[in-house]
Amino acid sequence: MKFIISIVLFLIGFFQLQAQQLQVSENGRYLVYENGAPFFYLGDTAWELFHRLNMEEAELSLQNRSDKGFTVIQAVILAQIGGLTDPNANGDIPLVDQDPTKPNEAYFRHVDNIVEKAESIGLIVGMLPTWGSYWSSTNGDDLLFTAETAKRFAHYLGARYRDQANIIWILGGDENINNDQEKAIIEAMANGLREGDGGNHLITFHPRGPGRSSDFFHQAGWLDFNMYQSSHGAHDHDNGLYAEHDAQLTPTKPTLDGEPRYELIPAGFYNKGANPMDVFTDYDCRQAAYWSVLAGACGHTYGHNSIWQMWSPDKKPVLEARIPWYQAVDHPGSWQMGYLAALFQARPFHQLRPDQGLIRSGPLTGGAKIRCASADDGSFAVCYSPEGASFTVDQSKIRGTKLKGIWYDPRYGISHVIHNGNTHAIQTYTPPTSGEANDWILIIENGDLNLPMPGSIK
Repeated sequence: MKFIISIVLFLIGFFQLQAQQLQVSENGRYLVYENGAPFFYLGDTAWELFHRLNMEEAELSLQNRSDKGFTVIQAVILAQIGGLTDPNANGDIPLVDQDPTKPNEAYFRHVDNIVEKAESIGLIVGMLPTWGSYWSSTNGDDLLFTAETAKRFAHYLGARYRDQANIIWILGGDENINNDQEKAIIEAMANGLREGDGGNHLITFHPRGPGRSSDFFHQAGWLDFNMYQSSHGAHDHDNGLYAEHDAQLTPTKPTLDGEPRYELIPAGFYNKGANPMDVFTDYDCRQAAYWSVLAGACGHTYGHNSIWQMWSPDKKPVLEARIPWYQAVDHPGSWQMGYLAALFQARPFHQLRPDQGLIRSGPLTGGAKIRCASADDGSFAVCYSPEGASFTVDQSKIRGTKLKGIWYDPRYGISHVIHNGNTHAIQTYTPPTSGEANDWILIIENGDLNLPMPGSIK
């Protein structure tokens, strides 16, 4: 009965996406709509969306993401690339005289229109008031913000979007806290948002990578959920370790990767001697996503090197961007993130807890590392094999007179049944293919429930 209720709640939330503000679940491990239905966070780092795209382009971008199953668009008001001096697509800059207490109404009307369009197609906007370069001393002593101006700017934003349901506030903007002055600025910004919007919206913090919001603000009352940035340093970087870290903290708060390795960004670009032609692929994106979610994250964020900067041939590329954003939106990684969401939304994903104890043998380190999670009620378990390596699973935790085994292909979002049986013994599974980029997901579930197959059925 508990399982059926969870499915019903999810379906209610699915059909009532619009005008549903988000909250933290009672157990503090995931996000929910106002009606209690679980929310799977699938974000896209469209950092320069407000700054670089006109309304027609923004609508194209948003619709593309909605169609693929994304639920959150992360974008910055005071953007990173010339955000104070380069006008937006309409010729407007965000601040008068670069004064955060003097917002330019024309610029913010454009932001309003994009946010409202996102709401109309069921998307949440993860809104960053500012990129970190405008408050962090690591970028020079001539800072835009003081604690006082930060609070006034944030109060303005909070009041402006007080009744806009589809907002999550994301503070930070790719910077960490280095001193008391910086901490005071972020605290002031959080307090300004709370006062302005009356506490209507969740707040998190996007740190510099590799980094964790929990290192700076876990105990802060305004931090509703944690965000880590596993960043772009190396292939096979296990970002699930961040989720494991945050899960041990008190009080319990949801957590997720807000910036993992981006599709087509040079691997380890910030390391000396990095090869600019060695770029992350869709496989790197998938590996990071499944490792993170199965380690306990409440969702995941995707990124693409051309999309974060909304690069087009008329602009100077950053970090070797070569593909216009309007072509990059259909690169394989973004489709595969939709398959990720489809998989977890086909089951009550909010019941999953990391469960490495299911694995009796198989790779537990390195790029082939197996990660597993099982549902609280024993109804199903999910295991990920990044390189298609065989592994052995203890099936005794799955309830029901019958067990169903399913292979799910994360490249194409299709699935097929392996077997239906009545044994709960230890079993070894060998994925259909193996080797790098031959990743597979195993689902083992209570066959008595007759759950719908995730994706297409072979």
